[in-house]
Amino acid sequence: MEQTQDRTPREDGFFMPAEYDPHQGTWMLWPQRPDNWRMGGQPAQTTFAAVASAIAHFEPVSMGANPDQYLKARAMLPPQIRVVELSNNDAWMRDCGPTFVVDAGIGLRGVDWRFNAWGGLVDGLYSRWDLDEAVAQKTLEIERVGRAHTPLIDNPKQEDPPPVLDRRYIAPLVLEGGSIHVDGEGTCLTTAECLLSPGRNPDLSQDQIEAHLQAYLNVEKVLWIPRGVDHDETNGHVDNLACFVRPGEVALTWTDDPSDPQYERSAEAFDFLMNATDAQGRALKVHKIHQPNPVIIQPFEAEGVEPVDGTLARNPGDRMAASYINFYLCNGGLIAPTFDDPHDEPALALLRQLFPTRQVVPIPAREILLGGGNIHCITQQTPANSPDIKRAIPPGVNRLKF
Repeated sequence: MEQTQDRTPREDGFFMPAEYDPHQGTWMLWPQRPDNWRMGGQPAQTTFAAVASAIAHFEPVSMGANPDQYLKARAMLPPQIRVVELSNNDAWMRDCGPTFVVDAGIGLRGVDWRFNAWGGLVDGLYSRWDLDEAVAQKTLEIERVGRAHTPLIDNPKQEDPPPVLDRRYIAPLVLEGGSIHVDGEGTCLTTAECLLSPGRNPDLSQDQIEAHLQAYLNVEKVLWIPRGVDHDETNGHVDNLACFVRPGEVALTWTDDPSDPQYERSAEAFDFLMNATDAQGRALKVHKIHQPNPVIIQPFEAEGVEPVDGTLARNPGDRMAASYINFYLCNGGLIAPTFDDPHDEPALALLRQLFPTRQVVPIPAREILLGGGNIHCITQQTPANSPDIKRAIPPGVNRLKF
């Protein structure tokens, strides 16, 4: 087993493949937090079990659970799903788990970003995140996969640091997996609203953050969409707004209602993407997927959440950031959120059209949304150790050295 690496993934020829490339499995975490999930997480646990069971039809699933929830998770999940004790503060594996990268030799490594609960003491969503901070390293230990950890060497506050990666200036990077999407061919999608938010990396410039992404994801170009979905408590994660369908094509959440606050944000993102090119120089094709009608927290839903100082409150009448873009791609499948909404079927139909070789599996996902995210947010893919992944390696990847 490889230990923690001093060299960046890019220096060693590793890169992050796209989510639509082959997986060897999926990781999730079990919800229970009573100050975020109503009724101690019981309704959410039923939905998480449905998501895990759906994915397990396509690829292996591992579920991490706190020690006091292990037996319950084991009892609620089918036997083919692996359940392991994995202490956590909350169940957002996409954001606190590792980002896996691969190389041309079919090796696997995991990037362990810093995690501070989506904003730390500035605007974070809960006040303790120490268990979440350790999830990525523990996951990599379980998988016996080498770890690339973003804290490197000294002094991020030098005046006028160079925009390229330089070990004299590199700093720890706070980043959640939901804030990035890649096409596997050198392009990364993110939002400026999220990665430039003051609670994450206030001492780093946009150029420095981009250098981090290039070094740890091994991408050539970062597309900075200005803002994410309205009312998104993650400061606008891109995985709720837009994602790659395939190289050169992006799906975007949309609304036709000019009075909806999301209209301006989606129109802004559409204009940005339509005027952008990817790392291979291609103009992007953008597919609009209409959002559901506003999802509002009902009084009985808010009453089931225990209020705790330092945790974002769930108040009746609050609007949640519902989006069909927050789906998950697994081997041969697409697990899609639905909301008992008139827009469900048109969205599913468009997803089937965009992914004709995949089985689209709808999951009623309101209970996940009530916790602040959706299906993509609670899953994290482990790329396959397969020669098939080589097709996604950007040209010249093995020559990328510092």
